[in-house]
Amino acid sequence: MKQHLQTLLETALAHLVANGELPAAAAAQLPPLERARDPQHGDFASTVALSLTKLARQPPRQLAERIVAALPASPQVAEVSIAGPGFINFRLAPSAYHAVIADILAQGPQFGRCDLGAGQTIQVEFVSANPTGPLHVGHGRGGAYGAVVADLLTAVGYTVHREYYVNDAGRQMDILATSVWLRYLELCGELLPFPSNGYKGDYVWDIAAALHREQGDAYRADADVVFADLPADARADLPADDPAAGDKEAHIDGLIARAKHLLGDHHYRLVFELGLNIILDDIRDDLAQFGVVYATWYSERSLAERGAVAQVISRLQASGHTYTQDGALWFRASNFGDEKDRVLIRDNGQTTYFATDIAYHADKFERGFARILDIWGADHHGYVPRIKAALLALGHPAERLDVHLVQFAILYRGGERVQMSTRSGEFVTLRELRREVGRDAARFFYVMRKSEQHLDFDLDLAKSQSNDNPVYYVQYAHARVSSVLRQAVERGLMPETSAGLTHLERLTEPQELALIKTLARYAEIVVSAATGVQPHLLTQYLRELAGDFHSYYNAHQFLVPDAALFDARLKLILATRQVLRNGLELLGVSAPDAM
Repeated sequence: MKQHLQTLLETALAHLVANGELPAAAAAQLPPLERARDPQHGDFASTVALSLTKLARQPPRQLAERIVAALPASPQVAEVSIAGPGFINFRLAPSAYHAVIADILAQGPQFGRCDLGAGQTIQVEFVSANPTGPLHVGHGRGGAYGAVVADLLTAVGYTVHREYYVNDAGRQMDILATSVWLRYLELCGELLPFPSNGYKGDYVWDIAAALHREQGDAYRADADVVFADLPADARADLPADDPAAGDKEAHIDGLIARAKHLLGDHHYRLVFELGLNIILDDIRDDLAQFGVVYATWYSERSLAERGAVAQVISRLQASGHTYTQDGALWFRASNFGDEKDRVLIRDNGQTTYFATDIAYHADKFERGFARILDIWGADHHGYVPRIKAALLALGHPAERLDVHLVQFAILYRGGERVQMSTRSGEFVTLRELRREVGRDAARFFYVMRKSEQHLDFDLDLAKSQSNDNPVYYVQYAHARVSSVLRQAVERGLMPETSAGLTHLERLTEPQELALIKTLARYAEIVVSAATGVQPHLLTQYLRELAGDFHSYYNAHQFLVPDAALFDARLKLILATRQVLRNGLELLGVSAPDAM
């Protein structure tokens, strides 16, 4: 309906331009059109006359009168009026809304989908958690958000490439490998002080046990040799500025170097790969069970192995965007909008994570994506300008990179906050969350708020079977329609409906009209949620639609003896069920027929 009204406005403007009443530029842009805030003013409103008043050199109300006079007649429009300084208000005919029901039933699962994106390619990279442990509930929010955004973009006609960037290189992976080896040594019978900066979760024990089953004591070393002459670890009983407090970073780095030396390159690499592969396999399985599947799992190590990191650094050097200071190579990020310059190669000769990320994003552009969408955790806020600065320095159109930050999810159980710490291993995994509240509730709850807002996840509410639980409330509306159909069959009534718009004029009750108008907004909501990267708009809409249906269900009987009214009401609730199902599918949530 909105598209139809915009076409009418475009036709009117083109007519005025052709008659010389408006300059050609007046028809160059899509005329603004929004749903009316006050139903008393109509269904849609346009400010086109106000936006064109300077260009047309006419008072907006006078211009509005000319536009309205040039509007083609339409059976879908009952009334056009002008309000205030020049607002053009449209009131639709009942037949326009009735047509929506027929469209929903005819299009079925395709209703709400469109070709707005015209097949343009968008790469969506999301989650990309370091494979140093199981996914926790914070990763789950990024996973749900990214998956729904990708599905929404697909629904409006984009070709979406889903990608997970595997951070399979660098210091954190070395800390994991060393943690696994130390736990392995304990299983071999060695007594040792586990480093404060090591990974302490039970999953590290599991990997160490796998290593011990495979290798026996072949990788064993004496604990005294392992810890000899290392920098002291941090002491929790002393303040950090105390000279005797120790240094946890220097201690773990010393352990990493000692592990590499005692194991040798080959054996160390086997420990490293074992930890990486077990955790990465667990992440793949966990996300798949959560309904998150990727086209590509992109290896960070592959960038260095094929020389991509060295290549982008050379390009930045050749273009004069680097300098050397204190033995390190710096990128002049401040010349491209970043708050300060950034290190590419440290004074010890090692490249930084930032240098690798530049190479990764340069590769994204070189793969030819029309748009690149990164979904990162909120702690990466300061990282956005430096990546865009590097892309600009390399000559890439940085405006094609869109970064959305996802805030943390805070769990509550019994009104109390659930405390978590990733390094200590004290956290709720995504798998545990799914087992406790179910995949449907987790997916729905994760996208109920804007990504930049903190999410308070109430575990008790997510498990409850009540109208206060939003996912239950929406799913129950779908199940209620199915229940009505089962009752119809039990009573010997045929659930098939007549074709087209037949009998829909019988839908005149306030609850029916409200439900129909909400159904008519679905396609617009999908486009807004997709193009604005705001899946919470869809959850809000589905809750509103479910509310309208429940009100209708409580106010009226559907299985009535009047055959024409029965037919019309059956069409309406079938259309409602279809839209609920379509919307829930985009959220990755099931649409049960019974609850």
